[in-house]
Amino acid sequence: MELYDLIIIGNGPAGLSAAIYGKRAGMKTLVISGNPSGGGQILDTYEIDNYPGMPGLTGAELGEAFFQHANKLGTEFSVENVKSITEDGAYKIVKTRKNEYKTKVVVVATGAGHRKLGAPGEAEFTGMGVSYCATCDGAFYKDKTVAVVGGGDVALEDAIYLSDIANKVYLIHRRDEFRGTEVLQDEVFSKDNIEVVYDTVLDEILGENAIEKIIVSNKKTNEKKELSVDGVFIAVGITPNTTKIEGLPETDEAGYIKAGEDCVTSIPGIYAAGDVRTKMLRQVITAAADGANAITSAKRYISSLKA
Repeated sequence: MELYDLIIIGNGPAGLSAAIYGKRAGMKTLVISGNPSGGGQILDTYEIDNYPGMPGLTGAELGEAFFQHANKLGTEFSVENVKSITEDGAYKIVKTRKNEYKTKVVVVATGAGHRKLGAPGEAEFTGMGVSYCATCDGAFYKDKTVAVVGGGDVALEDAIYLSDIANKVYLIHRRDEFRGTEVLQDEVFSKDNIEVVYDTVLDEILGENAIEKIIVSNKKTNEKKELSVDGVFIAVGITPNTTKIEGLPETDEAGYIKAGEDCVTSIPGIYAAGDVRTKMLRQVITAAADGANAITSAKRYISSLKA
């Protein structure tokens, strides 16, 4: 069994940042991820406009840049899913379905996934009209009518993006004001083909072989109505990817791994970086910062073992 200084689970911005800092620190580093494309959630982002020095870059371009940087430094990569992390004295054993790896420290950077509404019809039409990625699937709805569900930055960005493709965009939000940034709200309100539907929830998605309409209800008046749409884009937040790996550190009620800015968790030698950990802001820049902080903490831990 080959011994590594550092194993990183996940190849999003946090994981690749950790790999870059790990390799620069002279650590034998392996990144394990079930996704062969580096970048994590940013792969679904059409334009990254808030990462310093790289305005206008697409998510795919930024993810590729992160990956190539880590690869150039000699990071090893393995495309597989981690099943468990166990203790072996001062070391950790990372197990996948086919392999076992031994390491001094582990950085968990598994990120988070799209939260589901749980509305009738959502599962049945996923991939056939229900989407969680406007930049991935928006082109299918040229000159059609779509609905976006959500009120944060992602929902506003999706509505704006789709407004340049679709004929009509309903932006459905369960509250009477958005949580997204002011600049995005201003752009939404400037679009003639975006209709904002406040205080409203999606009850059901209906259709035969494709989506034909949705049923929505106003939370204040209890009024129900039908909206004819060809597609539904759901952007109601994320959930941490922590349910499929055994042996993870302590999590909070929502499933995020408890860790501060130093990325230290309840298990010595295991660190949490990026969207998977408890934090106030989940953005590319904070994920990349976590990768650096995790390695700083990991190096301090390894030094303490030698003392």
